[in-house]
Amino acid sequence: MSHHTYKHIELTGSSEKDIESAVQNALTKAAESLHGMRWFEVVDTRGHIEHARVAHWQVTIKVGFTLD
Repeated sequence: MSHHTYKHIELTGSSEKDIESAVQNALTKAAESLHGMRWFEVVDTRGHIEHARVAHWQVTIKVGFTLD
């Protein structure tokens, strides 16, 4: 069994479509500069309202990645 040490950071992604897209947008952007991402945990979900409708979602996640 291999042993890993993880570091985690907090990110907030947004999307006009849905919660899942907000998470994916955060992970896609983070992947441009981080490697070894292994897990995420949703810590906060909120949205912006315009004209009594959801205009966009914001989802804050903790992302864990392995250290080299």
